[in-house]
Amino acid sequence: MQSAKQKMMVETTKRRDEANALLRTLLDARAISERNLVAIHQPDLVKKVTGRSSIDNAIDSTRKLIDSFNRVLDDLRRNLTTEDLALLGPLESSVASPMLG
Repeated sequence: MQSAKQKMMVETTKRRDEANALLRTLLDARAISERNLVAIHQPDLVKKVTGRSSIDNAIDSTRKLIDSFNRVLDDLRRNLTTEDLALLGPLESSVASPMLG
């Protein structure tokens, strides 16, 4: 049976990976949006007023969320026993993905 820390690791890793998938989607959407705006010769009005597009803000927020998940995972790893880490090793290596830049 998994310990509470192991369950937290599994759940936090899952949520971090979901945030990474969201980040990839946002990055793709930004690229598409920028291409479309160029094609129709229109500026991003939010970016024109604020200096940043709405999607840029969403990307930054998602990156911060991923960083938070990674900090939680690091904290949990420091507090896990050797046995806990051995059980989580295969899971962490199979689901870990680098943060996109």
